[in-house]
Amino acid sequence: MLLALGLALYWSALVVWVAHRLTRPARRSYAWAVAYGQPGDPSELDAPREFEALEARDGRHTLAYWSIAGDDPSGPVVVFAHGWGESKQAALVRIEGYAPIASRIIAWDLPGHGESTARSCALGAREPYSLLHLLKAIAPAESVVLAGFSLGAGVSIVGGALQARAEERAARVIGVIAEAPYRVPWTPAAEVLRQFGVPPGPVLAPALCCIGLGVGAGPRWRRFDRAEHAREIGCPLLVLHGTNDVMCPPDDGRSIAGATPNGRFVPIEGVGHLDMWAYAGSRMKAAAA
Repeated sequence: MLLALGLALYWSALVVWVAHRLTRPARRSYAWAVAYGQPGDPSELDAPREFEALEARDGRHTLAYWSIAGDDPSGPVVVFAHGWGESKQAALVRIEGYAPIASRIIAWDLPGHGESTARSCALGAREPYSLLHLLKAIAPAESVVLAGFSLGAGVSIVGGALQARAEERAARVIGVIAEAPYRVPWTPAAEVLRQFGVPPGPVLAPALCCIGLGVGAGPRWRRFDRAEHAREIGCPLLVLHGTNDVMCPPDDGRSIAGATPNGRFVPIEGVGHLDMWAYAGSRMKAAAA
């Protein structure tokens, strides 16, 4: 009985730790960028860019974002959402891809990341509604392309679907760009746990059940599937996916792109989850797409 009780307590503690770790990723800020020898803001790029550091409210929290000058005054506003555990600094490596087609690039910190005031991340369940509040603040009368990576890709897809369904739209969304998207939350979460040396089998399902109940997604996350939302966006959807991505399988990206008649799937050969913009060849192919 004592051994069984000890095992139950250990399992419960591990489930709580997993839920806490997934919803409270380490925050990346200017100090993080300096520590790793990376540009901390657009003015520190090799080709510096003008930008403004601004804030918006999503009803409960403050969202920090940059408004970065693009190269095409007649182009759309590109609104970029980063991945889990990242921050708006993730937009900097993508500047050369987005700037030529954009009048402005909006790089924002998702709740629970960077300089946002929210304490936790909702793993994509609530973030699309924060995106809608941001759009109302930055681009009520402009054409917008929603772009995102991994977690942010799903947020952008759902944001596009919400805009298509809304009677009063926050902005005119003319396209969505999704880098390395995934369909359901346990796909990347399982790989994250493996990287921490934790077998996902015994703990991931109960942890995600608890998180789902807490963020309003339900214990089974039934309305999360990004392919289902992609069917409703109505505008062109471009999916970029590394062929060696083990965090978010390329088949997920292919299914998401195939869910809408306006979808296009572009495989980026030889790269994984995080390095699409790290090499000249893959960077050029992603930027061209």
